[in-house]
Amino acid sequence: MFDFAIVGGGIVGLSTGMALTKRFPNAKIVMIEKEKDWAQHQTGHNSGVIHSGIYYKPGSFKARFAREGNEAMVRFCQEHGIKYEMCGKVIVATEPEELPLMDNLYKRGLENELNVSKISVEELKEIEPHVRGLGAIRVSSCGIADYVGVARTFARIIQEGGGELRLGTEVQRIDERADGVTITTNNGTFQSRYLINCAGLHSDRVAKMSGKDPGMKIVPFRGEYYELVPEKKHLVKHLIYPVPNPDFPFLGVHFTRMINGDVHAGPNAVLSFKREGYTKSDFDLKDLAEVLTYPGFWKMAMPNMKEGMKEIVRSFSKQAFLASLQRLIPELTEKDIVPTHAGVRAQALKPDGNMVDDFAIFPGEKSMHVCNAPSPAATASIKIGESIVENLPAAIVDAQNKTTISV
Repeated sequence: MFDFAIVGGGIVGLSTGMALTKRFPNAKIVMIEKEKDWAQHQTGHNSGVIHSGIYYKPGSFKARFAREGNEAMVRFCQEHGIKYEMCGKVIVATEPEELPLMDNLYKRGLENELNVSKISVEELKEIEPHVRGLGAIRVSSCGIADYVGVARTFARIIQEGGGELRLGTEVQRIDERADGVTITTNNGTFQSRYLINCAGLHSDRVAKMSGKDPGMKIVPFRGEYYELVPEKKHLVKHLIYPVPNPDFPFLGVHFTRMINGDVHAGPNAVLSFKREGYTKSDFDLKDLAEVLTYPGFWKMAMPNMKEGMKEIVRSFSKQAFLASLQRLIPELTEKDIVPTHAGVRAQALKPDGNMVDDFAIFPGEKSMHVCNAPSPAATASIKIGESIVENLPAAIVDAQNKTTISV
């Protein structure tokens, strides 16, 4: 019998396991992950950005956890020798109509207690000489990190604390009862007093296995990237973002310095035909049917059809993708960018068509379910894990405290 079973070996699940290990050092913990290594999906396919939280509604979990998580992530990387760099970020207005939107974003940054500043065209040219813009916001607290390295370090801390790590173990059934949870997998059955669902792209399905309707569905959106050829890496000094379109739920293509020295450009945002569909040819009939028969998808898609078609065009046309990038760096040419990796964002969608715009975590009787944790979840992962542990039911905490005292 385990005290805690965590389903999902991405950065949020592993952070939660680490937080449990520290809070309840005598607890029996098991990490259950269906892949053969940690951080194989959202964590391992993201851009590696340490976000500031500037975009998020003041007072939201995303805003608070991004700000606090940013500081916690930097400290963790320093303490454990993990590669990171606080290179800073500029959010650039390229058209006159974007200037008032930029001002609104600047005010939001101040409301979120961030170190942000508005800079002029001349100041932008000094720090990013190849970028064209009418003005920009500079965010000094943004950076990049090796999140796969972070996740693996979380796993090592769990194991050193006595936790069991079960890779290649896929959940097939969950029976949640008043006295605990039985988890049936392809590698045996696990009994646990409490279950924490951090299954990312499959979190809604795991919740339903345990008998809980999350009231939302995961819709996978693929984000495709290009990479600057080595001779053109010098064109990007910071993280470079456009002012986001307020009528579209994604940030738009941008330039990201990677921890290995590469510079990636993207992503777009297109519906993936498979929950783990990283290429255009990836297809799963069940996954796609779930999306296309979900009323919430069509309620979201129809108002965004125009922008959605632009994203699809960018997916199939290098020239169209390049044109988006040239809004920020006009001198780029087609030969300066080459295709590179793609990621899939697990975005929770409500039946009314609204995207869940904050982290969504809700309890079952003997379980807790993280059913919306897209970006900036990697940045916020340490704080998300701590928050999950802080919000465990009193009966579970009391039982663990008694165990600790008796030992």
